[in-house]
Amino acid sequence: MRIPDLDLDLLRGFVTVAERGGFTAAGVALGLTQSAVSLKVKRLEDLLGKPVFTRGPKQVVLTREGETLLAYARRMLALNEEAVRRFVAPPVAGRLRLGVADHFVPRHLAPALARFARTWPDLRIEVEVGRSHELRARLAREELDLVLGKRRDGETEGRVIFTEAVVWVAAPDFEPARDRPLPLAMLPQGCMFRDRALTALARAGIAFEVVYTSPSLMGIAAAAQAGFALSVLGRTGLPEGLVERDGLPPLGTAEMCIFGDAAGQSPLVEPLLHELRAVG
Repeated sequence: MRIPDLDLDLLRGFVTVAERGGFTAAGVALGLTQSAVSLKVKRLEDLLGKPVFTRGPKQVVLTREGETLLAYARRMLALNEEAVRRFVAPPVAGRLRLGVADHFVPRHLAPALARFARTWPDLRIEVEVGRSHELRARLAREELDLVLGKRRDGETEGRVIFTEAVVWVAAPDFEPARDRPLPLAMLPQGCMFRDRALTALARAGIAFEVVYTSPSLMGIAAAAQAGFALSVLGRTGLPEGLVERDGLPPLGTAEMCIFGDAAGQSPLVEPLLHELRAVG
């Protein structure tokens, strides 16, 4: 049996629907009508012989096959973009000073920067990992060229890369003592996740105590993994050894953004955004 080739145009339509949450929004993003996007997805489903979305009255949801295809589709589109840019993009040389909030490390940063470096082999990338607000302060002092980090509630600065849920996390066997305040492992004051978590607990009337503070997200994760305390992380960056905990006040979502090129004029911003979204 001859295995058919997947059409990148159909995959792009499929990925956009999945990321935008519907055919109409995907059509706006692609500059197409809703029916044109729907037709692309239908052709893809016919090609695969399986549905990739469950269509509801208000939204579409990925099927199990659709979830599997999404990972492949993102990789294929990213590889296509890398290859095309390698040959047709104007050459870029020099140095890029990139500040990265540790929420991107390690899941998002390493594979994205690896492909980015292959696309721009004459560009020297210097990466500094730290806390979002500190990196943005350095950007304002022109010590960095671009920053990948969180956007605080109500802010409009920066370009959104992806939105993720903020969740309570702990070791699988973590059980807080009933007669003591809830032990927490947190980043230092100034962290948006910390502020949001403490405010939510206070409003719910839940007693708490910050028993472990670290400027490193890895340090916070290690404390939680050891069963020492509960913590708060973005769902996409959840490391092994930690699970989400229910029964606590919801913490909403956080926008992960790129700062330093709001107008999108740098030839590096779009390919960098593409790589990050491919692993987001």
